[in-house]
Amino acid sequence: MNQEIDSKFAKKIRGVNLGGWLVLEKWMTPSLFEGLQATDETSYCVELGASAETSLKKHWDTFITAEDFFWLAKTGINAVRIPVGHWLFGPDYPYHPSYGASLHPFVNGGLAILDRAFDWAEQYGLSVVLDLHAAPGCQNGFDNGGILNVCEWHTQEDYINYSLDLLERLAERYHSQPTLHGIEVLNEPRWDIDTDLLKTYTTDAYHRIRKYCRAEDVAVVFHDGFRSFQEYTGFLTEPEFGNVVFDIHRYQCFVQADIDLDIYGHIRSSVVDWKHEADDINSTLSYPAYVGEWSLGLHLKFVSLWAEGPLKDTLQAMDSFQKSLAYRAYAAAQLITFETYQGWFFWSYKTETAPEWSFRECVNQGWLPDNFANEVAGSG
Repeated sequence: MNQEIDSKFAKKIRGVNLGGWLVLEKWMTPSLFEGLQATDETSYCVELGASAETSLKKHWDTFITAEDFFWLAKTGINAVRIPVGHWLFGPDYPYHPSYGASLHPFVNGGLAILDRAFDWAEQYGLSVVLDLHAAPGCQNGFDNGGILNVCEWHTQEDYINYSLDLLERLAERYHSQPTLHGIEVLNEPRWDIDTDLLKTYTTDAYHRIRKYCRAEDVAVVFHDGFRSFQEYTGFLTEPEFGNVVFDIHRYQCFVQADIDLDIYGHIRSSVVDWKHEADDINSTLSYPAYVGEWSLGLHLKFVSLWAEGPLKDTLQAMDSFQKSLAYRAYAAAQLITFETYQGWFFWSYKTETAPEWSFRECVNQGWLPDNFANEVAGSG
């Protein structure tokens, strides 16, 4: 990385995701979905029709506010990762059969909210990573991709091309914002999408973003697609490409082998297995890496719309004091490993029902530190 880029991007990123805000996830805000059959933002907007506008705009105005940006900055957090859906710019997105009779079911107005978020970020000194979280046709089949149990993004050129157009529009609109730190080209594309297709898309996305965002100003971020980092050795390297960031997400609650661990196993995985992985990634790839998502979640309660119970709770036999110790230990174990990367973003800032997934609640409970800033000015 050249000296001009390095001087701006050398700081350690300690960030938080603003999930469940501009892309709905039912488990994060179940009150919004009460009485509905909907499981994701698409079915939410289709089921409610015109009345979705009132409830969603109220949600946008109240779920995250300027006070939240202030609180994050006061707590020493220096960046936010903001997930956005492909519908952000209004009704010119391609049709998907899940829309039914409505050609453009999504509510307009999210762009003004994102504009406001940039104002708050500048006011309180936070960097922003924009993340294409829900692509047309859905890139992973998850509810956070916009349509649960559908993964068709990679099957139609219209879906891929619209994603590239949207990234270019984001770059054009926000390139002059001093707080824009990076643009992530696609969140969590599914593991069985062809790696070469993802590489072609990511390369095209890089060039689209670079039309407006210089390498010295804005990073281009891409997710590993749930495959080994070794598959990206030699990909998007200098001198042809500059200021690229590799994104991995690390959880221990989605596969049975992790769910079956006791708290000591979770801690060991964090400080041994994940530390070995971090050393390998940092020594092998020619660009920095972020842990774009992680949490204190240890089981699937609240989070999963698809898991069948009963759901094992590692901490069930512990009293409240022991549970607090366990969460603090698990948090510290992850953080001490993730600090070896260039940055990390906790998932997520706020939830209604799952405290171990709510950054603010984790801080309030004492599970996470109450100050993430370096004590010595200018260090890090």
